Amino acid sequence: MDKYVSVAIDGPAGAGKSTIAKRVAKELGYLYVDTGAIYRTVGYHMSLMGIGPKDKDGIERCIDDVNIAIDYREDGVQHMILNGQDVTELIRTPEMSMMASGVSAQPCVRAYLLDMQRQLARTHNVVMDGRDIGTVVLPHAQVKVFLTASAEVRAERRFKELTAKGQQVKYEDVYIDIVKRDEQDMNRKIAPLKCAEDAELLDCSYLTIDQVVAEMKAIIRKKAEV
Repeated sequence: MDKYVSVAIDGPAGAGKSTIAKRVAKELGYLYVDTGAIYRTVGYHMSLMGIGPKDKDGIERCIDDVNIAIDYREDGVQHMILNGQDVTELIRTPEMSMMASGVSAQPCVRAYLLDMQRQLARTHNVVMDGRDIGTVVLPHAQVKVFLTASAEVRAERRFKELTAKGQQVKYEDVYIDIVKRDEQDMNRKIAPLKCAEDAELLDCSYLTIDQVVAEMKAIIRKKAEV
């Protein structure tokens, strides 16, 4: 049986995990899996139902109504399909970021999505990014990287990303959201954000995207011998 390579990239919000993971996956010919988008999609469904991120009973009641599909298209973007609707753009807001952090702390949501993520790793070479990939989702991944950057740098990146999309936001508000998200992710009871003991720590605060991609590929070559 073929042995597939799993690359687990964890780190705080705004560290550039998705950007780096996409590039690395494309250059290595691996499948890119944005787990944050999966949780955002669940959060989006709950928001449509009028259910808050801490409403445990409401989330448990509605989780079986969530039908998620992942569509990989020629544009290279992981499209999220929720109950037949492409919600890829709709889930990329600060509100959905906080919703994702909240619903991802619910055991029923994690159990619902865990096998979906692991099945992708069982059948493909994958680059998977999120908050707990190396610690919970793929604890036996051959390559684990904890990608981080200062809160100020991450807020500046997210601010530029949102304003480029035409959203009216203030840097100060984005920074506050980043700090709140860090606090929420690191202190949740279920699968908190933390660096796996066998992960490589990569601080990209003052590195260009090309430099981070090069560092990441070097780590993968060393760990997975590819």
